[in-house]
Amino acid sequence: MKILSNEQLVAAYRNAEKQGNDQDWIMLLKKEIRNRGLRPFRKS
Repeated sequence: MKILSNEQLVAAYRNAEKQGNDQDWIMLLKKEIRNRGLRPFRKS
Protein backbone atom coordinates (compact mmCIF):
# COMPACT_ATOMS: atom_id res chain seq x y z
CA MET A 1 0.00 0.00 0.00
CA LYS A 2 1.37 3.40 -0.87
CA ILE A 3 1.77 5.99 1.85
CA LEU A 4 -1.38 8.06 2.35
CA SER A 5 -2.03 11.12 4.48
CA ASN A 6 -4.61 10.75 7.23
CA GLU A 7 -7.20 12.61 5.14
CA GLN A 8 -6.57 10.43 2.08
CA LEU A 9 -6.75 7.29 4.21
CA VAL A 10 -10.12 8.27 5.68
CA ALA A 11 -11.46 9.25 2.26
CA ALA A 12 -10.31 5.95 0.75
CA TYR A 13 -11.93 4.03 3.61
CA ARG A 14 -15.26 5.85 3.29
CA ASN A 15 -15.26 5.43 -0.49
CA ALA A 16 -14.51 1.71 -0.25
CA GLU A 17 -17.16 1.27 2.44
CA LYS A 18 -19.73 3.10 0.31
CA GLN A 19 -19.00 0.89 -2.71
CA GLY A 20 -18.79 -2.22 -0.51
CA ASN A 21 -17.25 -4.46 -3.14
CA ASP A 22 -13.85 -5.45 -1.67
CA GLN A 23 -13.97 -6.46 1.98
CA ASP A 24 -10.23 -7.23 2.15
CA TRP A 25 -9.36 -3.66 1.11
CA ILE A 26 -11.87 -2.23 3.61
CA MET A 27 -10.38 -4.29 6.44
CA LEU A 28 -6.83 -3.25 5.49
CA LEU A 29 -7.78 0.43 5.50
CA LYS A 30 -9.68 0.05 8.78
CA LYS A 31 -6.65 -1.60 10.40
CA GLU A 32 -4.35 1.21 9.26
CA ILE A 33 -6.80 3.84 10.54
CA ARG A 34 -6.85 2.16 13.95
CA ASN A 35 -3.04 1.92 13.99
CA ARG A 36 -2.84 5.68 13.44
CA GLY A 37 -5.36 6.35 16.21
CA LEU A 38 -7.97 7.98 13.96
CA ARG A 39 -11.71 7.71 14.60
CA PRO A 40 -13.62 8.26 11.34
CA PHE A 41 -16.03 5.38 11.92
CA ARG A 42 -19.75 6.00 11.95
CA LYS A 43 -21.67 4.40 14.77
CA SER A 44 -24.41 2.16 13.47
